Amino acid sequence: MNVKTMQKVALRHRAVFLPLEKAEIPFDYQPTAPLMAFVARLKENGYTVSEELLHALAKVPTRTLVEVTEVIREALGIDLNWAPLVKGWDVPTGETYADHLITLVVNLFGGKQAGFKGVTMPCGHFIPEGTFPIERYNGCPFCGTPFRTANFVYHGQGSKLKELRLFTLADMEQLFRNLLQSPTPLDATQLDSLKLLLGELELPENVEIPMKETLMVVISGAGHTAEGRKAVEKQIAVGLRYLKSPTDILRYFWYEKTGMVKVIEPKYLVEMERKAQRHRWAMNDQSEEKAAQKRQALKLQYDRKHCRMAATWLNALPMDARKAAEEMHPKRGMWVRLIHALRLGEYSRRKGFEPLAQLLDVFYKQDYEPWMGKVEKARRDNNTPELLRMLCQRPGLFARCLFATMLRFGKDETLNAFERVSDTLPARLVLSLGNAADAYFDLDQIRIARPITGGTHPVQPNALLSLYSEDQRKAMVNEVNNLYANTMRRRFAAAHNDAKTIYIDPRLYEIPVSIGDRSTTVQDTSCALQGTRFPVEGDAVRLFLQWGKGLPAQPLDMDLSCHIAFNNGVSVECAYFNLTAPGAKHSGDIRSIPNQVGTAEYIELSLPELQQAGAKFVVFTCNAYTSGNLSPNLMVGWMDSAYPMTISEENGVAYDPSCVQHIVRVSEGNLSKGLVFGVLKVEEREIVWLEMPFMGQTVHDLDTDSVEAMLRRLEEKLSVGALLDLKREGQDLILVTDPQLADEAYTYEWALDPAAVSALLNAE
Repeated sequence: MNVKTMQKVALRHRAVFLPLEKAEIPFDYQPTAPLMAFVARLKENGYTVSEELLHALAKVPTRTLVEVTEVIREALGIDLNWAPLVKGWDVPTGETYADHLITLVVNLFGGKQAGFKGVTMPCGHFIPEGTFPIERYNGCPFCGTPFRTANFVYHGQGSKLKELRLFTLADMEQLFRNLLQSPTPLDATQLDSLKLLLGELELPENVEIPMKETLMVVISGAGHTAEGRKAVEKQIAVGLRYLKSPTDILRYFWYEKTGMVKVIEPKYLVEMERKAQRHRWAMNDQSEEKAAQKRQALKLQYDRKHCRMAATWLNALPMDARKAAEEMHPKRGMWVRLIHALRLGEYSRRKGFEPLAQLLDVFYKQDYEPWMGKVEKARRDNNTPELLRMLCQRPGLFARCLFATMLRFGKDETLNAFERVSDTLPARLVLSLGNAADAYFDLDQIRIARPITGGTHPVQPNALLSLYSEDQRKAMVNEVNNLYANTMRRRFAAAHNDAKTIYIDPRLYEIPVSIGDRSTTVQDTSCALQGTRFPVEGDAVRLFLQWGKGLPAQPLDMDLSCHIAFNNGVSVECAYFNLTAPGAKHSGDIRSIPNQVGTAEYIELSLPELQQAGAKFVVFTCNAYTSGNLSPNLMVGWMDSAYPMTISEENGVAYDPSCVQHIVRVSEGNLSKGLVFGVLKVEEREIVWLEMPFMGQTVHDLDTDSVEAMLRRLEEKLSVGALLDLKREGQDLILVTDPQLADEAYTYEWALDPAAVSALLNAE
């Protein structure tokens, strides 16, 4: 077992993994010099330890303490370069567009050789006298190339320590099981943790995996724990155990090809690449070239082991050939390519593969009637009974079109039909109806769609809403809310539970249940759910962006920006093109990265100045100005402390891990050029953590209406506390105010594990 890997997973849950049993923890705490030094290093980085963990640490070897320290340093990026472009950037340099224009003209005319006075920078640019105050910069102020890096960060300025608890092997195995059994799609952090644990723990024999996306990672990971032929046989065995439909098999092979657990058709991936590579300057636009490369990269080629794997799985499908071919129809184009690439025609002629031969025969002859075609015919003919009968055959699709069906074919008939199948639906779909009802039936509210291709899109209200009165629309919302609440109460009531009392932390009523919030960022030091609110303790919030870790020196321009909206309707940005704004200061625009250690940008927000200027909210964003998506392993977040946070006058370093309130890392699966990673509500003095990707090269491309719609969506979603209330009502539990007196205690710390929160939805 790789203990360091387990430490990475544990840290995401504010814990330290120790390979011992709780019964082995000594009651008499004997401090040692290495342990005391370890605790001191933790405090410098903003952490403390629980009493149980402190006693357990006294029993582990010194090497374990070193490994934990290394994991924390890596997760917080302590050993990277945190020097920005400007030294002491809290005092503006006063640079203007005129400085850039004059420098450009002087360089075009020859610079020093033409007789101008000034300084030639290591990058070759000539900075004329009277423009940039070059003594204030760590690099070239004209091209944004850094020449100086820093090998230190500040420590211990944070006013609030985060407590680390003990994680034993039993806790890790339970987390592993929770991830496998999660009834909601895993976010990027959970997926990464699952991949790490699959390499360290054996797959439990009796575990069910309800999410197909999770299943793809499990089957792929099964082959990594063995070698050669054994790895293939193990993958085939796991696939035979879990794969039940052609769509599952298609999803797996597309995941192996693209690394994406969602099936996105090639044409969309090519178009996404084209959009990501567009640039506002024609000379830097690589959209067509990169799109052609992407198209070439998506061509399918498989070796014999994958061919045998696919043939075996399809041959063993537990469904009729016509039904299987009908399920393949919506992705027919992808299936034709896949069948050819996997040589399934060849395998279908072998002895023992007769079911595969029959499936291919039905598929190519199209000897089936697509189910969706029959649904569309009933819809066009306004045949309500037939339409509802067909929808009841597929409750999941019925749930996704429930609201539109209510508007077109009548509330009562539709809900009566839906209620007959609602108990067969996954809990996440039932809850998503309650989350979406208020916004959907509001005639004036713009909704937000987050397609699997990335980005967000505003959706106008359904035109049929105008045919109904306000009272009728409210009645529809109430009936949907009653339906999902009654369904969840029945499910909780049917689940066995010996508990009599329950404790619900009041803060859980402010955290929405994570349903439909797909994430492409990894949280290495915490696992906060989207919509979690972070109170601001001091008068300053410091945003930070670090990118380029592990990459050679090259031009790579990522931008940190913020959009400030004022109560009078006016807005302003603080970004590379506007380094100072009311209540905000930027550390300067870096457009190239040094070798291996990356580089950083900051923005300092002053709450008193923002309040005085009448600011309503501030949106935090980062963007890839360079052609392409956001750089993998880019880290972004914010710091806050009740005490003043230092900015170095020598090199501008302003990073202190002890002040970090939230930090995320962009994963390899990111498809967007821009990311909204938080919103500061100025009057409330709180920051809402959210992840909203958008296809924008700069903050100017941000649609603030979409951000506000996203905030409303998070606020309207069912909270974790409200879900626990449904559990309390369904199981007749008595609410108590002391967690020590409760049979079941749901604390804020418990909610830091999204997999544990999602496990509530497994009550069947």
